[in-house]
Amino acid sequence: MSDQSSGRPALGEGTPGPHYEPFGWHHWPEDFWFSYQFRRGLGETQEGGGTVSECFQTASRIRPNDRESWYREWTVTAQRNHRRGDEAAAAGHVRTAMNCWLRAADYYRQAEFWLDGDDPRRLATFTECERCSHAFLRHLDPPGEVVEIPYEPGRPLPAYFIRSPHGGPRQPVLVSFGGIDSFKDELYFMTGHGALQRGLSVLLVDGPGQGGALRRYGIRTRHDYEVPVGRCIDWLETRADVDASRIAVSGSSLGGYYAARAGAREPRLAAAISHNAIWSVHQRFGERGEDHGLAGHMKWITGTRSMAEATEYVRDFVLEGVLDSMRCPYLIVHGGHDVLGVENARTVYDYARAKGVDVTLRLVTAEETGAEHCQHDNPTIGQELMLDWLADRFGIDQRALRYTAA
Repeated sequence: MSDQSSGRPALGEGTPGPHYEPFGWHHWPEDFWFSYQFRRGLGETQEGGGTVSECFQTASRIRPNDRESWYREWTVTAQRNHRRGDEAAAAGHVRTAMNCWLRAADYYRQAEFWLDGDDPRRLATFTECERCSHAFLRHLDPPGEVVEIPYEPGRPLPAYFIRSPHGGPRQPVLVSFGGIDSFKDELYFMTGHGALQRGLSVLLVDGPGQGGALRRYGIRTRHDYEVPVGRCIDWLETRADVDASRIAVSGSSLGGYYAARAGAREPRLAAAISHNAIWSVHQRFGERGEDHGLAGHMKWITGTRSMAEATEYVRDFVLEGVLDSMRCPYLIVHGGHDVLGVENARTVYDYARAKGVDVTLRLVTAEETGAEHCQHDNPTIGQELMLDWLADRFGIDQRALRYTAA
């Protein structure tokens, strides 16, 4: 399905222009990784992370394989929405302001995506993304909270805690992590929104190797992700508005490994979700060369200088011998045309089942859409599959909830 060095699906001779693939809209056939990232942003429009027209307008001004044009054009679109949001708020048009800030946050996330880790524009753009998220969160009912999870002296994990307007005074919680390149601000479009709709609070976290933990504090990733997850549970247990008996963890992309590891090693978790399953991160990194589209991210989150060093760093990032101890219900949601293939999902599922784990595997097909990695082409269906499963496991009767248009 893919070239082992680059991760690119094979594209035959006579490849058409922009077209639809089983994994979604493919905008630049000559630039697989720009197309992947554009597809991701395009999908998130349906969760409030942009508008379709603005995404295509921005793409029309981007030159394939030109990372400077990518940064410049997404920044222009982000700043326009940021400015419009501030102006709308000053005029008392709060709903318009919230919409604009939410779009701007995701556009800033797009803008910083291909910048080098040591490029000063990366932290600056990420900070603008956070500012827009913070403005949006302040206007929610109940207001979202910008928090820091104690982790190491002087180096907390940045997070957002958002209570559901539907879940009552003491709510179950989904602790949500991203992966190699996703962070708390994007997680609203990938897991957070769907959880809130179903009566769950969410803790959207920049864990080790992610978001502000990496950009602001230099915290690299680690194989024993039950440690940061445990810190999050410690923090949640201090709150009277949390049902500590119903805390779940989800991890998207590389976070699929993190969630599985934590679900197996942190006994306080009541459920775990791998939003993309990975059997061996060490194996995956070993298949990637310096020319892989995400090689820069892989080296950045591990603090290494080469893919060989990064591969050695993640030697212990494997689930063999780990899933054996999982006692909570475990869900795997995986795209049927994931760029990483589906063999990882089947391997994780088969191993977990053989070890007696209460495990469910849901492969998302091209026909229903959402067959891309982490359902980037249709994040809504990804949330529906994950959060309905979790609501059922937590005994939430969705028929008893009150719903709003938002």
